[in-house]
Amino acid sequence: MPAPAESFLADVLPRQTAAEQAIHRGDPEPRTALWSHADPVSLFGAWLPIRTGWPDVSAAFKRVAAQFSDSRGYRFEVIAAGASGDLAYTIGFEHNTVSVNGKPTTYTLRATHVYRREDGEWKIVHRHADRPPDEPEAGEPMTGTHSR
Repeated sequence: MPAPAESFLADVLPRQTAAEQAIHRGDPEPRTALWSHADPVSLFGAWLPIRTGWPDVSAAFKRVAAQFSDSRGYRFEVIAAGASGDLAYTIGFEHNTVSVNGKPTTYTLRATHVYRREDGEWKIVHRHADRPPDEPEAGEPMTGTHSR
């Protein structure tokens, strides 16, 4: 991986992982702090309709956090990443063991993030997440394995 991408990942991934762990315990504030509050921002969530603009995106984070609790394991598996100038991206798999609306579940999402550097700090400006084609719905037993 080129040096700019390595530096970007070293800066962003620990903070992003901590923010994702927090939202999966019901606390949206660390994720809110990691995102740009300046438009354009967009969220193509795995379970929510498309959200654009900071008011809608931040409201979605609160709604999502209210559904999650008891995060027992969150991990972001980076498949690809890049950084150039003031823009960067990550592509990977989010592995999670958490309770959703009180029901324990384990799932994997494919996730893409786009980042913009604002005042010297990387901020997320876009997220797209969905289930891999062979991933069961939340609460269904895992029957297949993912090759990664």
